[in-house]
Amino acid sequence: MAGGRRAILITGGTSGIGLALVRRLAPRHDLLVAGRRAPDDAAAVLPQGVRYVHAPLTTPEEAVRTVAEAVLKAGWVRLDNAILNAGVGFAVPGGIETAGQIRATLDVNLTASVMLARTLHPWLARAGGTLTLVGSVARRGQGLFPAYAASKAGLHGLARALRSEWRDTVAVQVIHPGPTRTGMHAKAGHDPGRLGAVFLPAGPVAAMIEGAIAARRSPVTVSHGRFVAGGALWSRRL
Repeated sequence: MAGGRRAILITGGTSGIGLALVRRLAPRHDLLVAGRRAPDDAAAVLPQGVRYVHAPLTTPEEAVRTVAEAVLKAGWVRLDNAILNAGVGFAVPGGIETAGQIRATLDVNLTASVMLARTLHPWLARAGGTLTLVGSVARRGQGLFPAYAASKAGLHGLARALRSEWRDTVAVQVIHPGPTRTGMHAKAGHDPGRLGAVFLPAGPVAAMIEGAIAARRSPVTVSHGRFVAGGALWSRRL
């Protein structure tokens, strides 16, 4: 569907990078956003015309069923893009999360992505579409966020496996943003201090992610260096 309106699903699209991506794509494409915000709260931040489904990924099986039902309700028989962007993490001194924090992180960041990928494959295959997993540079190992780092490393492995398995039906990619100026660190209980001043704004990061999605490359790191080189200005559009 190059140059035409696409049917695009985005998880975690009501805040941070996900919301910036929604606002970029909404004027040109048909979007279904899945998130944990209550519908009224989501409506206050999403562009007009964007479909929304309340599907907290902390309960992956229920959320996946809800998302699939929303795709059917929208009347979509194919998906051009599924962008699995939702993510949570917990900053814990000493790097020892509670069992509940570990489960929540893995459920939202990894388990739900695996299950959504399997469930959405038929829709994506009909369009010859693209599955995009939004990881993080933290996958290499991140102090204070061990379960988060592990979950994003899992997404990297998942993308490699599915890219091989689905090479004849669906394009699969993983994109790893660097530190970004969103509310995620505050929600995680971490103050980056002076380092926060060099974090990239969500808008340019979303622009570079859009370019990577359009190019269907994998893996892609959305780095500060890419931004300085004009990556946000010259990125391709879907």
